[in-house]
Amino acid sequence: MAAPRKYPDELRERAVRLVLDAKAESGNLKGACREIGGQLGIHPETLRGWVARAEVDAGLRPGTPSAESKRVADLEREVRELRRANAILKSASAFFASVPR
Repeated sequence: MAAPRKYPDELRERAVRLVLDAKAESGNLKGACREIGGQLGIHPETLRGWVARAEVDAGLRPGTPSAESKRVADLEREVRELRRANAILKSASAFFASVPR
C-alpha cells in the first residue's frame, strides 16, 4: 500500500500549471520552481519532479507516461499472482498423483 500523499492533488495540479506558465514567460524551469515553490510552501525539487512528470504525461518530454507505468506494474503484479497460483496447482497435482488409490 502506498504512503499517503503530503500534498493534495489540486495543489499539485495548480503548482504545475503555475510553474509551466512561469517557465513559458522566463524560459527558466529552475527559477520558476524556486519562485512558485517558495510561494506555495513546496520544495523546488519536489515541484521540478512534478513538472517533469506532467511534461512526460503530456508528451512534451521523452519518457514513459504514468498511465503506461501503472499498467505495466499492474500486469507484472498479475503475472506474479498467476505464477504463484500455478506453482500451488502443480504441487497439489503432484501430491494427488502420488496418493495411492
